[in-house]
Amino acid sequence: MSTRYWCESAWVDGAVARGVLLSADDTGTLTAVETGIDTAPSDAEAVHGFVLPGGVNAHSHAFHRMLRGRTHGDGGTFWTWREVMYSVAAKLDPQSYGTVARAVFAEMLAGGYTSVGEFHYVHHAQDGTPYGTERPRGDAADPVAEADDHTARPRGDANDDAEPRAHAMERALARAAASAGIRIRLLDTCYLTGAIDAELSPEQARFGDGTIDGYMDRHAGLTEAFAEEFPVNAPGESFVHVGAAIHSIRAVPAANLPRFAELTGPVHVHLSEQPAENEACQSAYGASPTEVLGRSGVVTDRLSAVHATHLSEEDIAILGGSRSTIVMCPCTEADLADGIGPARELADAGAVISLGSDQHVVLDALRETQGLEAGERLRSGQRGRFSPTELITALTEGGARSLDLPVGALEVGKACDFVALRTDSMRTMGSLDEQIILTATSTDVSLTVSGGRVRVRDGVHAELGDISELYAQAFAALEMEG
Repeated sequence: MSTRYWCESAWVDGAVARGVLLSADDTGTLTAVETGIDTAPSDAEAVHGFVLPGGVNAHSHAFHRMLRGRTHGDGGTFWTWREVMYSVAAKLDPQSYGTVARAVFAEMLAGGYTSVGEFHYVHHAQDGTPYGTERPRGDAADPVAEADDHTARPRGDANDDAEPRAHAMERALARAAASAGIRIRLLDTCYLTGAIDAELSPEQARFGDGTIDGYMDRHAGLTEAFAEEFPVNAPGESFVHVGAAIHSIRAVPAANLPRFAELTGPVHVHLSEQPAENEACQSAYGASPTEVLGRSGVVTDRLSAVHATHLSEEDIAILGGSRSTIVMCPCTEADLADGIGPARELADAGAVISLGSDQHVVLDALRETQGLEAGERLRSGQRGRFSPTELITALTEGGARSLDLPVGALEVGKACDFVALRTDSMRTMGSLDEQIILTATSTDVSLTVSGGRVRVRDGVHAELGDISELYAQAFAALEMEG
């Protein structure tokens, strides 16, 4: 069996190609990419507009979407925003998180993303107790299994006292991603201290594993459990992957950091998002967060530094020299007044730039991409800091590198993941080829395909339906007014 799409124009090998025929096998893996095909074959779906490889959202906190439009009334700071975030985190359980994540991942697909790096730290029950031992799959009293249903179970159900399975929150996220059809690298996050040399607060208790050994043991168990439940097969059908993350220098003591060099695969970290983080690190360790990570052997080409906003020239040289990936989150960094990071200098030093949506103030791959260039223009007073080609590369190949996923380009052997942008809308009409990356928004995403299958068409999820209704279920599940 083969699936074929004929694209009016598409981004292939770093340039715009006309008449592109994509063929995928029954695993959703690309088997042929042909250009110069003037008309659509009878067995291929014709895709009009401009086709890009699926966007890669390299940094997500799914539940933060529930704060959108709810934290702006009284100004505040990153730190006051964080208190509101904790109040939402306290409401989550495996079932409700699955309901929330399903809506968020569906919106991501509609917004131009086909892959996501979920930076996940809400591991345990509300009191910090790890979720229970394994249950048989499909047990009617298993909240994670029930989360596969597309409805929110009312609170107070007789099954509320049932013991969820081990890794219940992680399973809920993975299953939500698989049901929506988005490729996920679940970045299992280590969170041991509330600040440098400070205990976790009660609000943070469910994030922690006690010790670095506790984290490593749980991480190994999660990796093993996911390998069994979500086996990695052909590129197109491998939707669930595990990675690791250090929440921040605030949350993991420097003495524990070398343990992350023992792991294989991607390692992510929040880095220098706030000046206060840098000041605390300098006071405790006599070095910047980047320097502390570098001394620990963590700064390599497997590292993705998220935000990297407040860096010294030495920090830039360390990250660039190691060919680390930088995950810029322009819309969140603007929303939280974090500042504008030195993206151009990092790229010139050798770092790879990628993009993320972080707290999902918007879920729009195009607006994040435009935000990267807009921030650079505002910071430097110059236009064209990143070319359209560089912006497309950050959204696609940069993110694929950050998450180590078989995506990011329309080429044989990679997953058949792509999005189509309208070229005839009031926003995009007249845009010249790849410059559409600077004019389109998520409203112009007409089609999203992952694993060779249509997931979203004209803003409606092909299997889950109206995404607004998914959010209505999510707000109901958390007993929040939608």
